Amino acid sequence: MVIERAPLEDELGDVLDKAMSMAGLNETQLAEKTGINVDHLHAVIDYCEPLTDDEICRVAAVLNLKEAGLRAVASEAYPLPDICGLPFCLYPLRMRHGIGVANAYLVADCSQDWGILFDTGTGEDFLWRNWPRKIKRVAAVFLTHFETEHTGGLPAVRRRFPHAAVFGPGGEKRLEGVIVLKSGASIEENGFQVEVISTPGHVEDHHCYKVSLPQAKHGAHLLISGDLLFAGSIGGAFFCADRIAVSLGEIFRSCGEDTVVAAGHGPLTTLRNERTNNPFIGTNLGNV
Repeated sequence: MVIERAPLEDELGDVLDKAMSMAGLNETQLAEKTGINVDHLHAVIDYCEPLTDDEICRVAAVLNLKEAGLRAVASEAYPLPDICGLPFCLYPLRMRHGIGVANAYLVADCSQDWGILFDTGTGEDFLWRNWPRKIKRVAAVFLTHFETEHTGGLPAVRRRFPHAAVFGPGGEKRLEGVIVLKSGASIEENGFQVEVISTPGHVEDHHCYKVSLPQAKHGAHLLISGDLLFAGSIGGAFFCADRIAVSLGEIFRSCGEDTVVAAGHGPLTTLRNERTNNPFIGTNLGNV
């Protein structure tokens, strides 16, 4: 089944849980600092009760979240931009993962039958079920990181496209046969330029990829953000909260506002949209 419009990766409870983790607070401590009843706060995080406008204001102040962004997530009507300006075709391959989706992406010259694959999704069945019929060849594969929902389809991709090189970060969890790329590396592939931005934080070894078509002087760029930045949220700082803050700052400094963001989970967005609406962006994270 193809999921044409992905839901947000995180709801209000997820955003609060991630923000508390980054702030080093538990529910009891947040309740004390905000004056909100701890049982009510627990129910909010469990998606059972909403926050009032006043409570959103207090929570945002304590957790150093952007109040307007937190309100947008809480409204369940988070604004998403129209995606336009890419000078190439982008095929989101959305696959069910838990109650949400995990994404892989194909980038291609719209007139050709080959593509460049970013991440490989949860597994073979979902990958081929979502695969566009037009794409018969894969020029290269780029992995953002090595969690299984982003690499589950790799064995199947290697069987079907044995000549496609597979690139990714290094580290202890690197999969066999993956060619390690360092931050700042730039790979030219059939007219496309893929620039590597090392973005640890969610996990220790994580890459984002900035994709462009140099001959298209006025086209928008694409950022494959993996589990660093989502529409309306960020990835969990399982490795290091300080590093994820630095990584977020790096992508906002390195990429233009019109850059289209293709995240490992959730819908497409743009850096401008996330700077404006994401509750985590523009606070203390990376001074963005």
